[in-house]
Amino acid sequence: MSRPLFLGLDSSTQGLKVTVINALSQIKYVGAINYAKDLPSYNTQDGTIPGSNSTFLTPSRMLADAMDLIFSRMKQDGFPLQNVVAISGDGQQHGTVYWKRGASTILENLNASQSLADQLKCAFSFENGPIWMDKSTTKQCRELENHVGGALEMATLTGSRAYERFSANQIFKRYQLYNDDYNNTEHISLVSSYMCSLLLGKYAPIDYSDGAGMNLMNINDLVRRNFTHFAKCSNKINILLFSVLIRFLHNHFIWWGVTGVGT
Repeated sequence: MSRPLFLGLDSSTQGLKVTVINALSQIKYVGAINYAKDLPSYNTQDGTIPGSNSTFLTPSRMLADAMDLIFSRMKQDGFPLQNVVAISGDGQQHGTVYWKRGASTILENLNASQSLADQLKCAFSFENGPIWMDKSTTKQCRELENHVGGALEMATLTGSRAYERFSANQIFKRYQLYNDDYNNTEHISLVSSYMCSLLLGKYAPIDYSDGAGMNLMNINDLVRRNFTHFAKCSNKINILLFSVLIRFLHNHFIWWGVTGVGT
């Protein structure tokens, strides 16, 4: 009988790493993809696309391409993938991936005989998503904090004051500046849940620990209704601002536990 193996993926800023261990925690395989070196067609600088006003983006398709490549290398090395009984993973915190309307159908019909990058060509409303290095949302941070009642109130509810790299502020920026693309968005993943979604063939839930770094989750009861609460607390409320975030919370996010999905 084949001994079970356990595979871990780390989708970081500069590359994708894989480590496999056995039941005795002995390392059986280690591999890595460097985005800039191994996937040069995306024209990144150490895995990122820097822009003006401290903008830093990462191509969403590149992350999928890296997963394809790393598994292909494992296969070429003769690694017994059939013995893997569990996969875990992590991804750079705060980074977001924007799925276009209809993308769920693409996910559900992924074909192993074709590359992920080719199949996902039309899957994203924003081809490049912001990552933790992005500092271009100061305006959105201050707007959200002001409507909440200040930085302290934001921290009390979400665990942190508004930071430029956090998902809520990045999402709000895209609503303000790229409204048509935002309205064509069906679902938003974090990098970690995005990689999991590729393996599941459906949208994966967001882990609570990652959700806590978004300025979107109420850390007091671990649910997604914080901006509804903010709207009730604020004396000077911009109804449009909060309505779009409330709609976003209900339509785009799946939290672990809330949906009962934990595997």
